[in-house]
Amino acid sequence: MRSEAPIEPFSFASVVGQESAKARLRQEVAEGRVAHALLFSGPAGSGKLPLALAYARYLSCRQRTATEACGTCPSCLMWRKLVHPDVHFIFPIVNKAKSPKVSVCDDFLPQWRSLLTATPYFSLNQWLESMDAENKQAQIFASESDIIIRKLSLKSSQGGYKVTIIYLPEKMNAACANKLLKLLEEPPALTVFLLVSDAPEMLLPTIISRTQRFNLQSITPEALTEALQARYGLSADDCRPIVHLSNGNMLTALEALHIDEESTRYFELFVQLMRHAYGRRVRELKQWSEDVASMGREKDKDYLIYCQRMLRESFIANMQNADLSYMNATEQNFVRKFAPYINHRNVMSIMDEFSRAQTHIEQNVNSRMVFFDLALKMIMLLKH
Repeated sequence: MRSEAPIEPFSFASVVGQESAKARLRQEVAEGRVAHALLFSGPAGSGKLPLALAYARYLSCRQRTATEACGTCPSCLMWRKLVHPDVHFIFPIVNKAKSPKVSVCDDFLPQWRSLLTATPYFSLNQWLESMDAENKQAQIFASESDIIIRKLSLKSSQGGYKVTIIYLPEKMNAACANKLLKLLEEPPALTVFLLVSDAPEMLLPTIISRTQRFNLQSITPEALTEALQARYGLSADDCRPIVHLSNGNMLTALEALHIDEESTRYFELFVQLMRHAYGRRVRELKQWSEDVASMGREKDKDYLIYCQRMLRESFIANMQNADLSYMNATEQNFVRKFAPYINHRNVMSIMDEFSRAQTHIEQNVNSRMVFFDLALKMIMLLKH
């Protein structure tokens, strides 16, 4: 397996698939119909952030072609290092430990640039790890709105658009969102806001009403296959299981390529839960609940989502239809023996318990209590 082929960073070419979305954005620029606020939404791993970055770079370029930024003008050269003075980033952060002042996004720009340069396809958890958030809940604080208002009041350094990219605007606290409303309603000339949201339904209705929705679809199997072959040197046979497993999600495809400790850990914890519950080993389940809770709330939520996927896969496995399976080889080996215990008599009840646990974690209920309660209920719900 070879490394990715060189592609101009933050270009339309770097965005996997989404050709119709790229064409629409280019056309709006060509016709002078640039919206002052776009809300990018769509499934996880569809490329919302990479597309927003490519669009921002295209807007910033003073010598753009009909299809792409030039790559050679001063603007494009600054974009390569993410140091364009007219491009601003807002993203969820945590307060730095032992810092006497409230942290702001600018404090984390080195980590942000480093992660984006490595790949613009990343999850919230990967961003949290990049800034060593530990178990803290990340958010966008009210101070960010004051900072961006000040930045946008300055004259454009390059004489073109001033662009603000807000990653996960649903993480804005109420004070920040309310302060931003006025700016979205009456932005300075040649100012563009690009909001990249995983959960637009969590935004204030007043924020949504001041933006133009830009929805992406999952990446097509053909586009994903082409990207894996061109960038990672995979054969068609190697691509087939990854494309099937990822189901149009580039993040999942990358995880399948580079199975990291986190993915392996989720699988191990799922297996532990089911085996200990089946064996009615309460002491081990108590230790299991403490291990899971220690990962932190964001990872706990991702873990519960992973468990619900594995439960669905286990139930579907009983139908013995390989085309319906979206598991890797390790998961499939476990599910072959485990699937009979997830059946029509208990699957809905088990899924409800995991969904309820996810809701409780999101509501900041004590994690150890939530997971130990879930473990005890699994003893009752798994059929021997």
